[in-house]
Amino acid sequence: MSLINDFIKFNLNETTRKSIAEYLWIGGSGMDLRSKARTLPEPVTDPAKLPLWNFDGSSTDQAPGDDSEVILRPQAIFRDPFRGGSNILVMCDTYTPAGDPIPTNKRFSADKIFNHPDVRDRARYTLLQKDTKWPLGWPVGGFPGPQGPYYCGVGADKSFGRDIVDAHYKACLYAGINISGINGEVMPAQWEFQVGPATGISAGDQLWVARHILERITEIAGVVLSFDPKPIPGDWNGAGAHTNYSTKSMRNDGGIDVIRKAIEKLGLRHEQHIAAYGEGNDRRLTGRHETADINSFSWGVANRGASIRVGRDTEKAGKGYFEDRRPASNMDPYVVTSMIAETTILWKP
Repeated sequence: MSLINDFIKFNLNETTRKSIAEYLWIGGSGMDLRSKARTLPEPVTDPAKLPLWNFDGSSTDQAPGDDSEVILRPQAIFRDPFRGGSNILVMCDTYTPAGDPIPTNKRFSADKIFNHPDVRDRARYTLLQKDTKWPLGWPVGGFPGPQGPYYCGVGADKSFGRDIVDAHYKACLYAGINISGINGEVMPAQWEFQVGPATGISAGDQLWVARHILERITEIAGVVLSFDPKPIPGDWNGAGAHTNYSTKSMRNDGGIDVIRKAIEKLGLRHEQHIAAYGEGNDRRLTGRHETADINSFSWGVANRGASIRVGRDTEKAGKGYFEDRRPASNMDPYVVTSMIAETTILWKP
């Protein structure tokens, strides 16, 4: 392994102008990230200057076997924290050879919707032991003490996987992702990271690449990553992707009235949003464990048991942002962020 590490640490910039581009895309399930790498003749910083590429869509459930070519179109570039130097990660979306977006390309429709909203996505995840698929730090086949000391906890009996979390944090900053914080969550071995503020489509790009980096780091650590919204049944908190959202008018004086109108519109389309907010969300949104019931819409100031939470600071200032607490941790950020924008800005009841 030490010899392999020596090769991995090669600084290509010392010997060649060539660099490596890792093309990333979302697979057929909507949650499986795929990637493959290619050599570039020289460093590239503009996605428009990167070549289109293709992959076998029949192997990712994105095309039939008799017409399996799917085209990768580069959309956003990030520094590669694993290879370093001038090597890059490239977030792509997917098209037919004729140039039409394939059905799983949610980025295309999201990009059409976005106007100028600012969005911050919070992504929660659970770290699992590789062989047992049981949460990291939990006794095999058993349970730790009840929830309480684990949220933002410190200590070997309260915090499990911090080295992985810190590695991910720094790798995201290196990559150019606007990751704004991390914290341990209520259920032990569950963590949260926040991406943003980000404008429009970049929120989805950054969160997807942050997920890819996290998958790579847990792969290296020999730990399984889960975005299941309720990884452990029973008296344990689930995992959401709470989304903080604002528009310019919400942040201006009198913005609280704009926020109230936006929340009212979200309430009118509650069922449509829930249907797009992640698989298995019904196991999480039960009205318990800091969630609202999936079948009803509610909002409140500083209320973490509501569908939409308005912060005390926003209420006091009369302007700011609100938090949609309904999305599950396995949601597609392209879908969620664009849907919130479409409902609150473009949709006319």
